[in-house]
Amino acid sequence: MSYRIAVIGTGYVGLVTGTCLADVGNTVLCIDVDPEKVSRLSKGDIPIYEPGLEVVLQRNIREKRITFSLDLSQAIRTCEILMFCLPTPPGKDGQADLEQVMATAHRVGELLNEHNITQPRIVINKSTVPVGTTSRVAAVFASVAPERRVDVVSNPEFLREGFAVDDFMKPDRVVVGTSSLYAAEILKELYEPFVRGGAPILIFDEKSAEVTKYAANAYLATKISFMNDLSEYCETVGADIEKIRLGIGTDGRIGKRFLFSGIGYGGSCFPKDVKAIIHAANEAGAPLEIVQASKHVNDRQVLRFIDRIFRRFDGNLSGRIIGVWGLSFKPNTDDVREAPAFVIIEALLSAGAVVHAYDPEARESARRVLGERVTYATSPYDAIDGADALVIATEWNEFRKPDVLRMKSLLMRPLIFDGRNMYDLEDMAADGFEYHSVGRASVVPKDV
Repeated sequence: MSYRIAVIGTGYVGLVTGTCLADVGNTVLCIDVDPEKVSRLSKGDIPIYEPGLEVVLQRNIREKRITFSLDLSQAIRTCEILMFCLPTPPGKDGQADLEQVMATAHRVGELLNEHNITQPRIVINKSTVPVGTTSRVAAVFASVAPERRVDVVSNPEFLREGFAVDDFMKPDRVVVGTSSLYAAEILKELYEPFVRGGAPILIFDEKSAEVTKYAANAYLATKISFMNDLSEYCETVGADIEKIRLGIGTDGRIGKRFLFSGIGYGGSCFPKDVKAIIHAANEAGAPLEIVQASKHVNDRQVLRFIDRIFRRFDGNLSGRIIGVWGLSFKPNTDDVREAPAFVIIEALLSAGAVVHAYDPEARESARRVLGERVTYATSPYDAIDGADALVIATEWNEFRKPDVLRMKSLLMRPLIFDGRNMYDLEDMAADGFEYHSVGRASVVPKDV
């Protein structure tokens, strides 16, 4: 059975969710408050870079399975499922801001009354929210629209930027938090096309579903931070973090994913969700000491990397030209939120350095943050032409096999600071580079 679904909020999660639900035959109406964005999306022009998404969206627009509108009222009248995909940004204390979620719930309740909706509605909260939010949203409907049947469900997303379409189409699991048997059966049927490979649909209570999303991201962030914490020790004693990654990653109890050392995690999920669960746990009087330590290590890791750059230039970067490869927080996305590259660039600019930066997809996203304070190169080699050093901040595939002879001819000196451990130490030594990476011994030519 197909459903009529309203996706309220067409940010990253909302756009992927709506597009993928339409692709299996549902009728999807995406609601946003930005007229320009709605106009662009209606033409199949997506405002983000996500591999594969544009093709799927355009196919479903042609088939008239997905439409975009500013009219929330239309969604309330015509759709039995209402998905909240709204931003919950962190406040100064790290607490998730629920203003948009609660305001939207209040407005939906008013519209249910205005249009005298008698059929049941299921409100699905896909936004990442603190424990207890489902109950708070349900309380809004009980207060504003007590005569309407609204079942509120927690259904967190587990999408990885750069792989979001595949993650939605072939999930590891689907988590549903509800005490309503009616809503549980509807969601089982809604997600059935996506779990035919055997992935489970897990029906939890609402609070357990809400905590699951935070717990997953906090644990993955902790794995990254563990390796980054270990990297300093490896540098000190002369061990190689990459060999250690292989040594422990083959242990089935540990697993090989999220063990890459570098300059720290970023993006829209890990930093925000780690802060939020730390705040929520402190408020509950049950502080999460391991998660707190994970955040501390992550914050410190990029600063430690920056300090190595400064020490190499004896603290004087004034007038130095530094080429930076990578601006997005990870490859295969144009998302620059909490990207470690920006912490590095701000430090370089504050020290008087000149930054030439290149990213294959995130240039315009970066420009909205940095303005014209950096020079945006059109190729990796353009970024290092005449530069005193290269800093690698994002592990895009096109950086993996560079023309080393061309690099040496363009750089003022063959000096690389690699925050993502992209190159082999022996290769760097053989090619005559001074090479500083993370958790490994530095390669320093004898004549330096």
